[in-house]
Order: sequence, then C-alpha cells, then structure tokens
Amino acid sequence: MVKSKGWQWEIVKDDESSVWKEPSIESYYLLNRWKNQDKKEFLDLGCGLGRHSMLFGKNEFNVRCFDFSEESIARTKAWAESEGLSFDYRVGDMLALPYRDSSIDCIMCRNVISHTDTKGVKQAISEVKRVLKNQGECYLTFASKETWGFKQEDWPQVDENTKLRMEEGPEYEVPHFYADYNLVKKLLADFEIIFVTHIEDFYEKNGKIYSSFHYHVLIKKGE
Repeated sequence: MVKSKGWQWEIVKDDESSVWKEPSIESYYLLNRWKNQDKKEFLDLGCGLGRHSMLFGKNEFNVRCFDFSEESIARTKAWAESEGLSFDYRVGDMLALPYRDSSIDCIMCRNVISHTDTKGVKQAISEVKRVLKNQGECYLTFASKETWGFKQEDWPQVDENTKLRMEEGPEYEVPHFYADYNLVKKLLADFEIIFVTHIEDFYEKNGKIYSSFHYHVLIKKGE
C-alpha cells in the first residue's frame, strides 16, 4: 500500500473568494436530504478548509472535521471559532478513522477517497462502513479513468488504477486512484447504491479549457 499523503494546504490561499470556502452544489441537496431523515452526526471526511463543515454546522448538525493535514484542521477550526461554532477536530489517516463503530449518521467525502492506491481505497471504504450507523449514508466521489490524469504517461504508475500526480501545486506527488463504473460497483458491493453519476467538470486556465471526470456516488449502509 502506498504511503498516505495529504494536500499541501499551506500553499492554498485562504480568502472569501476561494472556491475552497464555498460549499459544493451537491452539498445543499445532501443537507436537505439528511435533515429530512433526522440525521445529526455528520463527518466531513477530508474537510479541507471547512466549507462543508461550516454549512452543516450552521444547520445544527454535530460536525466532525477530519483531515490528514494539520494545516487544514487549524484553518477550519479558526474559521469555525470566528463564527461562534464548535466542532470535533481530528488529524489522521482515512485508513484508520478515530471514531467508534456505528457512530456516524452521514458522511461527505468529496474528492478525497481517491488520494490513495487501490488497497488504500478498499481500506477507506471498510472504515466508512465501520463507523456508519445502520441506514447511515455516505456521499463520495471517485476520479474517473476517463479523465486526463489517468492518461498521463509520464506520471509514475503505482498500481493498475493509481498514479502519482506530478503537476506542480498542492497535490504534487499525491496518489490518485481512478475507477470505471464496474470498479465503483465492485468496491461498494457491501452497500446499497442510491445513485451513481459520471460528471465532467470544465474549467479554464491561462486561456485554455480543461475538464475532468468524476463518479459521484451516494451509498447507504444496510442492517
């Protein structure tokens, strides 16, 4: 199994206009879905700068902020305290979550679980299953084999599904696991899959248009 490595949040700017301070579109759907289900115990798995922790915390969820990066947790805590909010903060590896069995109602794990190799992804999914309550739900994303990163021939190959990202920035040398639909289904065979979508995101940089594909998945733990 490849050694875990988190984002270098130290080089990511922290300002109000940052995309990392704005909740993702799907987080609002999940917020309403889980409120309607009377879920309360929320885990922001790979919380980054805390954008989803803040959203759920302001809506009366009991929030657990978890990240591999001490910088991430420190900045999330500072933001929460500036808004008068108090969360549970933990630094650690998603391969060994520091939470009791069957203690979490809902988990958001957006663009996080792919930051390991195939064995690591399997272990992280096992940990998600362990900490979720029965009927608990988890939203997670997988990098797709259709995206440009998997096609980079000069990026070191870790295993048949994983490469080390060699693009300069906060993800430099962070492992990236890539999946296809059949692999997603196989990895999540122990859960009820509520939906799977395959989404292409577009962005522009230095006058060029880029895109990336991800699988967005919502799963439920059965009895």
